[in-house]
Amino acid sequence: MTRRRDERGSVTIWLALTSFVMMMLVGLAVDLGGQVRAQQRAHDLATQAARTGGQRVQPAPAIQGHYLRVDHAAARGAAQQYLIATGVSGTVDVSADTMTVTVADTYRPRFLSLLGINRLEVTGTATARLIRSVGGTER
Repeated sequence: MTRRRDERGSVTIWLALTSFVMMMLVGLAVDLGGQVRAQQRAHDLATQAARTGGQRVQPAPAIQGHYLRVDHAAARGAAQQYLIATGVSGTVDVSADTMTVTVADTYRPRFLSLLGINRLEVTGTATARLIRSVGGTER
């Protein structure tokens, strides 16, 4: 049996191409999964910063049972300090009884960087609302 000369190495080329495509697909899955984890982390950090700032109530009226009001300057400062401590940037918006924190972070891909994609931006937003509860019922 003789082989035809034009088919030599065709399996090698096919194997090399499919191996490359499979490695790129695995890399894409790894990097997109990493971006999702970074997105979840950004949302979690925003939630924790909002909770941290939301705990800064004006103590005198709250202790006397009159009303609850957030100390805006202290709340904004506490949330910003939390973001600085975790190494992310973000914005803090405080209204009468609500605090909204938006976190911006970056995921650095491992495989997509081979294609020139070196950064994937992620954001997370969370809101904390100050409420007064007596016996488990909001008042």
